[in-house]
Amino acid sequence: MSEARQLDAESIPLDRIDVSDPNLYRDDCWQPYFARLRREAPVHYCAESPVGAYWSVSSHDLIKQVDTNHHVFSSAEGISIPTINEEDFDENTVPIENFISMDPPGHDVQRATVAPSVAPSNLANFEPLIRERAADILDNLPVGETFNWVDRVSVELTARMLATLFDFPYEDRRKLIYWSDITTNVPELTGVEDLDMEERKNALMECATTFMGLWQERAAADPKFDLISMLAHGKDTKDMIENPMLFLGNVLLLIVGGNDTTRNSISGGVVALNQYEDQYDKLRKQPELIPNMVAEMVRLQTPVIHMRRTALEDTVLGGQKISKGDKVVMWYLSGNRDENVFENADKLIIDRKNARAHVAFGFGIHRCMGNRLAEMQLRVLWEEIMKRFHKVELAGEVVRVPNNFIRGIADVPVRLIPK
Repeated sequence: MSEARQLDAESIPLDRIDVSDPNLYRDDCWQPYFARLRREAPVHYCAESPVGAYWSVSSHDLIKQVDTNHHVFSSAEGISIPTINEEDFDENTVPIENFISMDPPGHDVQRATVAPSVAPSNLANFEPLIRERAADILDNLPVGETFNWVDRVSVELTARMLATLFDFPYEDRRKLIYWSDITTNVPELTGVEDLDMEERKNALMECATTFMGLWQERAAADPKFDLISMLAHGKDTKDMIENPMLFLGNVLLLIVGGNDTTRNSISGGVVALNQYEDQYDKLRKQPELIPNMVAEMVRLQTPVIHMRRTALEDTVLGGQKISKGDKVVMWYLSGNRDENVFENADKLIIDRKNARAHVAFGFGIHRCMGNRLAEMQLRVLWEEIMKRFHKVELAGEVVRVPNNFIRGIADVPVRLIPK
């Protein structure tokens, strides 16, 4: 982090801090801004920004207060900072709905239909498959050469797992990653104005058409345990296909949820171990720490930077008066660096006692449905990595994407040092 950025974070007038700027995350220089907000204004009002006015909630305890109070803080108006109303859509934009953008009871009914696929009772069925696929990926990496860990490992393992969850054609698995990426690649989240929105529309329509075909196949067959079959046969979701945008929205929610958390935690974990060599040494000596390390990697990476709610009534939070209709943004990335909860919060500590206290998966009824599956993929991958390699060594500059919603990493150049 540059000294200029640090000075700017401390010297800028408090009311001018705008942590929605996607470049803060591209440049990985967001830390001092949130440190100041947690210290001086854990509930902070930004009156002017490219995405409109909003409240920032940056401390761990207040984030949990908002996330568990859906009676006051609603998801129904959207879960990201920008507000996109139905009348704003033009020929290049696709309106989508999904159950994460619902409040109870609708949220609970739809979530309950697909939750069994990633319930603890079913996870044991996935572990041998994850291990087999992780081993296959790692055994085919070029030892001694520099390559992009994100593409060869993070994306590939995630694509294989998503294809399994959806029972999606395995040879087309990379389409799932493409559809996930393009879903969150919009100007409001990235700050990039010249994105090809026609391409985005066409891609999402291809996604919808593909999954409608799969839905019809699964609905006509006996129920299976993939996500599409479960939706097609679910009592409360079998008619979802009659609302194409609700159907597409829920498919995209499951794809993005299955992609971003695991993928970016795999990438961010490699970066963190290279930043903190003492922790890599500790891991070599104590590989039994891998399960706890996984939780710590998820905390440090925090793949979903924020979630937004809308106030349903006038209320007070952290001593601040919030008005009905105001946007309230929970900055999970900041909550996971809260010094009042996590000592040396900016450091990877693989045996951190309270690593699981993180809010990276959300909190309350909207807590990430697939969190245990994501943790299992990370655990199994690192168990297999440690069997094979002394070190996954960073070999160049990490490239992050500009986005204030998904903390994405595009390139992690590495070299493998075998055991």
